[in-house]
Amino acid sequence: MIPALAQARAWAAERWHRFAAWVRLHPALAALILPALVLAYVLVLIPFTPGISDLRKAKSEVPTVVLSADGVVLAEYKRLNREWVPLERISPYVIDALIATEDHRFYEHHGLDLRRTVGALWATLRGGRQGGSTITQQLARNMFPEEIGRAPTLNRKVKEAITALKIESIYSKKEILETYLNTVPFLYNAFGIEMAARTYFDRSADQLDVLQAATLIGMLKGTAYYNPVLNPDRAVDRRNTVLAQMAKRGKLTPARAEALAAQPMRLDFERQPEQVGIAPHLAQTLRKWLIAWADREDYDIYADGLVVHTTIDSRLQRAANQAVARQLRPLQDIVDRSRGRGDDKLALQAGFLALDPRTAQVRAWVGSPDFASEPFDHVNQARRQPGSTFKPFVYGAAFEQGMSPDDTFLDQQLQIRDGKSVWSPSDPEPPTNQPMSLRDGLVHSRNRITAQVMQKVGPPRVAELAYQLGVRESKLDPVPSLALGTSPVTLREMVSAYGTLANNGRYIGEPQVVTRVEDRKGTLLMSFAAPKPQQVMQKPLALKLVNVMRGVVDEGTGTAIRSRWGIQADVAGKTGTTQENTDGWFILMHPQLVAGAWVGFDDARIAMGDSWGPGARSALPIVGDFFTQALRMHAVDSRVEFDIPRPKPRPREPTSPGDAMQGVINDLLGRLMKMIQ
Repeated sequence: MIPALAQARAWAAERWHRFAAWVRLHPALAALILPALVLAYVLVLIPFTPGISDLRKAKSEVPTVVLSADGVVLAEYKRLNREWVPLERISPYVIDALIATEDHRFYEHHGLDLRRTVGALWATLRGGRQGGSTITQQLARNMFPEEIGRAPTLNRKVKEAITALKIESIYSKKEILETYLNTVPFLYNAFGIEMAARTYFDRSADQLDVLQAATLIGMLKGTAYYNPVLNPDRAVDRRNTVLAQMAKRGKLTPARAEALAAQPMRLDFERQPEQVGIAPHLAQTLRKWLIAWADREDYDIYADGLVVHTTIDSRLQRAANQAVARQLRPLQDIVDRSRGRGDDKLALQAGFLALDPRTAQVRAWVGSPDFASEPFDHVNQARRQPGSTFKPFVYGAAFEQGMSPDDTFLDQQLQIRDGKSVWSPSDPEPPTNQPMSLRDGLVHSRNRITAQVMQKVGPPRVAELAYQLGVRESKLDPVPSLALGTSPVTLREMVSAYGTLANNGRYIGEPQVVTRVEDRKGTLLMSFAAPKPQQVMQKPLALKLVNVMRGVVDEGTGTAIRSRWGIQADVAGKTGTTQENTDGWFILMHPQLVAGAWVGFDDARIAMGDSWGPGARSALPIVGDFFTQALRMHAVDSRVEFDIPRPKPRPREPTSPGDAMQGVINDLLGRLMKMIQ
């Protein structure tokens, strides 16, 4: 034994003996002083126990609910993985087993069972340990673990007793049982009898039979020690003890208890994950924002029953989820086959966002193909190079400086000096050394033409326009290569900027997700109206740019929108692919809906394949699938067009071998997807 500890114990024993001797010499005085000391001790501890208001609040704890614009529950913010069920929806076997085993005089006491407490104290003084807590005292520990704790000390027991008396003063016996059974922990992130029933027996709490009820109640003595998954023999012995107690208290006949005890343990175990809803990444983002807001406004998002109304359209959200899953599946198969057997699976990731450009309200948000395996949000958190989806900002700045879509530059090899280095932008096709219009440079995504436009306009003005349109959080380096999207940005920023273009150059503000917050009674606590639009780009110029971008889907790199997906509505967009096929992008605009997708790997050093990695083949199918569903469900009116006449179809020019191959691949992929669907 450590010398200091031995000395402390010897000192305490000496003081105890002196106190006991004093009590024997002065019994009358001790009889007066000791109760007063005990009372003073209790009074000192009362302020350190939960107050009546805390007890009432805990009793009525209601999680925050997040709703879509059409009233569908998107998420619930709970303190624990628990589903509260009323006592009427709990098997009576559970209640009988609990009272018979843990507190058979439950209906006779008022929070403290004096006989049991004295018995436990006597056993402790004799060197043993015996539990003396009632169900109400155990509830006090479960409800207020930080205020009361679980240390085997006198302070803890007194605070527990005080809290139990307070609970009994405001709770009925029925409410105590209901609250206890809904707050008790059962391992494996299961809190409360409902989640325990699902976890260990794959059924609801009202369907538990007597053996299952005895097993779960038996765990309460020590959930880890009597864990039926890891320690089945101990769990069976404890279950049988509970059955014997039920027979002793008249809840079972001795014969039936004996017959039941002979039966083996039968589990149907499965961990119960938290329900993440149809928009889990959005719910995760909202939780962080709501916690900060609630802290400022003195609310508890886990207890005050707040109702958060969002802009999400549940139909479009489901369509987005389906599009991401459906279009990534064949690409993931390609990845898996290319890596061969025995390698760790390399997961292809994606992000998707859709918003109404007229209001900047978000309609669908998909942060990754699977929230459970990838909670990282590729809409709001990931910053990746946008590639050619950034080019419209270059041409928009050029139009602002008076250039025309019909102005031309020579398609020639370039060497652009950037400080001490020289930048030579190139295209998959060799230079033709022929004039090419700005329109064709954007429609066919020519890097050499875009770089010359950037030289004419200047990187600072392009960066400024991108900021004004909606790229407002990511840092844009004003260098010549910015023309090709070399500064990383978020998908949310890019879709926001395209939304401004689709809204005739009017910037509404950051993409809006929340419209209002109410309390549990429907009282409005906060509303979020859209700010006044800012005309950041003149309407005729914004429409001129949109008109050019129509050509991307009519005859340029995004023609699969028409040929494969059959979308004939008035849409405009842009594909994007970064160096070595590291990132694939596509954003599509309609006057009523703008949607964008990014595809790639979390590790930016890993490239996608040449045959499927470009944005036209990786990201475009997600947007095409989504828009097809949006049109089918009439979430988008196919008759609505941009406020500028559509250009007449241009005669198709002879395609290069690369363009022809892309068309063949797009056609084959389209047929394959129709067969899969």
